[in-house]
Amino acid sequence: MRDPYEVLGVPKNASAEAIKAAFRRQAKKLHPDANKQDKKAAAKFAELNAAYEILGDENKRRAYDRGEIDAEGKPRFRGFEGFGAGTGPRTGSFADEGIFEAFTFGRGGFHRAGRGRGFGAGIDEILRDVFGGMAGAEAGRQTGFASEDFDAAAQGRNVTGSVTISLNEAAKGTTRRVRLPNGKEVEAKIPPGLVDGQTIRLKGQGLPGPDGTMGDALITVSVAPHPLFKREGADLRLDLPITLYEAVFGAKVRVPTLDGAVELAIPPGTNSGRIFRLRGKGLRNKSGGTGDMYVTVRIMLPERYDPEFEELMRKWRDSKPYDPRKGME
Repeated sequence: MRDPYEVLGVPKNASAEAIKAAFRRQAKKLHPDANKQDKKAAAKFAELNAAYEILGDENKRRAYDRGEIDAEGKPRFRGFEGFGAGTGPRTGSFADEGIFEAFTFGRGGFHRAGRGRGFGAGIDEILRDVFGGMAGAEAGRQTGFASEDFDAAAQGRNVTGSVTISLNEAAKGTTRRVRLPNGKEVEAKIPPGLVDGQTIRLKGQGLPGPDGTMGDALITVSVAPHPLFKREGADLRLDLPITLYEAVFGAKVRVPTLDGAVELAIPPGTNSGRIFRLRGKGLRNKSGGTGDMYVTVRIMLPERYDPEFEELMRKWRDSKPYDPRKGME
């Protein structure tokens, strides 16, 4: 692997903030979803992640600068100075720490014993922030679905991916093939009721760790905005245009839902802004039930100018005035 500083495009004296900013900038540029025609995009993105795993952690960066680990985070074998009575293998920069004590492979990957964190510290959080998924973990806790716990590091290396689904797919659940940064394609089963920004974990679909154990694939799911419905948890809201005469005389009108259109009875004398509740026409909720749809009627006047209608309104205003804002001041 290339020098991490070269991969991130930063000098060796770059600050931690400059390194983080460079990673964010490169992640946006190199993400495979933004470079679907580039067959090397996944490899470049994986190399970027690996570089930030080194330089994004203060202890590993120091170890790399001292030559104690290589660009992949593996310890460099530097030979033994000899064995003395009661002493173990030593090498200059390890001082009082034996080589096998100073560096170990374990949870989170390669780390210096008793110091710092494992590989990948902060990478998942930054990528979720860059690609709009920062609310995913909290949303997962609220819905009860299996969401990513970013503190529970696996033996292997996790990889991240993202996918966008429609509101209809979020309501009913779906299956999508997702291309990961390592070039692998996986099939992600998305459960009904999943919320925007939630992350799902695909066990064993990541990269192998030092002991051969596979990491997981972390897929952040975005729900595309719907042209008609606004989501509020498991409930949906819809603005329904009606005519003036439907509001005055009452009518039965067709209302779109995710399951198809239904009929709604508008009572005579309905004011604009009145809300009607359609039970069970929302999305799956965390208790296993279904939310509702709230329909707000909006009275719409004719689109084209109509002299006859205008004259009728003028006569009504002059002969039967009323003040709907009375008492507001």
